[in-house]
Amino acid sequence: MKPTPSDWPRLSTAIYYDDAAKAIEWLCNTFNFAVRLRVEGEGGRIEHSELMYGEAVVMVAQSGAKPGRELHPPGVSPKSIGGGNTQCVMLFVDSVDEHCAHARAAGAKIVDEPALHDYGEDYWADRSYGAVDLEGHLWWFTQRIRDKK
Repeated sequence: MKPTPSDWPRLSTAIYYDDAAKAIEWLCNTFNFAVRLRVEGEGGRIEHSELMYGEAVVMVAQSGAKPGRELHPPGVSPKSIGGGNTQCVMLFVDSVDEHCAHARAAGAKIVDEPALHDYGEDYWADRSYGAVDLEGHLWWFTQRIRDKK
């Protein structure tokens, strides 16, 4: 398998928001992402963005159809489909408890408090919490407690 470009992980995700500009600001303030790239189209519409957390890349774009890509299904926010969720994003952080406290203070809805998830002696143990963002996307933040033996 060939290596990825030096500034890209092997897998990244794209998330759609009804108000992508507001979501970018919220994600940076609440979950400590940093903006690497922000492409605005007509009327300030976010056509593409790249947010970084360590080596992780999350792309954020405006929901709806993309001009010039009529064959693509439109991106939707959970907010626009009654709160349904088609994915969740999991991100490793250094301290789940500190990250959770910061996210809670910044307005994230914590849906699962930090807790240990131990998969047994042959596997690993993580401390994780779940949060829902301003438009209903589910996020998991995880800290490895014990590695697989």
